[in-house]
Amino acid sequence: MFKDMFETKSAGLFNESPVTASDLQWADAIVVMEDSQRTELSKRFPKEYMQKQILSLDIPDVYQYNQPELITSLKSKMSGLF
Repeated sequence: MFKDMFETKSAGLFNESPVTASDLQWADAIVVMEDSQRTELSKRFPKEYMQKQILSLDIPDVYQYNQPELITSLKSKMSGLF
């Protein structure tokens, strides 16, 4: 969704291809939907976590992929960050 503005990668925490330490090392900034996801990153990758800017959008992670309400929330929250 934001590929026109940034070089992006997408990964989850609890799916078949979860985020890796390499993913975190690659990123200049990391955006998560909920604070609990930021906490999980700190537990899994403490070294990388301390070296990165990790932003929480404060959006409940309850939406389906590409759900219109999610897209609206993401665009609104991201416009306030950059």
